[in-house]
Amino acid sequence: MEKMAVIQWYPGHMAKALRQVKENLNMVDVVLELVDARLPESSRNPQILEVIGNKMHIMVLTKKDLADANATRNWVKYYEENGLPAVAINSNDNNNIKVIEKKINEVMADKIARQESRGIFNQRIKVMCTGIPNVGKSTLLNRLVKKNVAQVGNKPGVTKSQQWLKAGKELQLLDTPGILWPKFEDPLVGKKLALTGAIKDTLYAKDDVALYALEHFMQYNITALQERYRLSDEDLNQPIVEILLLITQRMGFKDDYDRASERLIFDVRKGKLGRYTLDQVPVAATEI
Repeated sequence: MEKMAVIQWYPGHMAKALRQVKENLNMVDVVLELVDARLPESSRNPQILEVIGNKMHIMVLTKKDLADANATRNWVKYYEENGLPAVAINSNDNNNIKVIEKKINEVMADKIARQESRGIFNQRIKVMCTGIPNVGKSTLLNRLVKKNVAQVGNKPGVTKSQQWLKAGKELQLLDTPGILWPKFEDPLVGKKLALTGAIKDTLYAKDDVALYALEHFMQYNITALQERYRLSDEDLNQPIVEILLLITQRMGFKDDYDRASERLIFDVRKGKLGRYTLDQVPVAATEI
């Protein structure tokens, strides 16, 4: 994805937000690191991880309803086995919010016990929510708080500032804007983030991302491609660029492959090619 290397896509508010995370880290008890279940590792901001350091934190795999269910279970297992508490949720489902509250109480059990031994009871647990843009932080916070207090949008960069929110009698939440990092060492990470909507659609070459999507589904769910775009086995034996041009024609866009690329990307995001996970779980996590 060469185009990303020259475009200045790293907004000033992201750099400011990262500084604010550093400044407020000592004020919180635990950090919720939200990642997209469709690409758990690729949606982890290395700068946030560096800032968090040894601070107690929980991995929250959001959008599990869009990801491959078996892969999500294995990712949660992988993180837990590596000493990192993890849960998977669909932020739009109220029942899943209880999973997060339970996990927070689990990881905070020792500290709560120490406080109670000193006569301190019912003190709110201070929680910081971090993650990349469009990972579902604001949706989750609104569910936890049980009202619409955080801005929600199906595009990156909606939340521009931090805010404290009260959730029930136990939690006090610090929302933070979505934070991307300035440079992707692996261009494939950029393509994955673009495909899932973490990067603004004006900042990448859509045909590059569409071709990546085709490669992924040809390897992991070729049937979905065939059914969605009426492709035969013979069609799929052609070079990948020719397949994109063929899909363009099937969509009725003649030779406008940019428009077809955009349509394909949105088809993927909306789940019209089924549930998918772009990051593969390390083999050890899938062994019985």
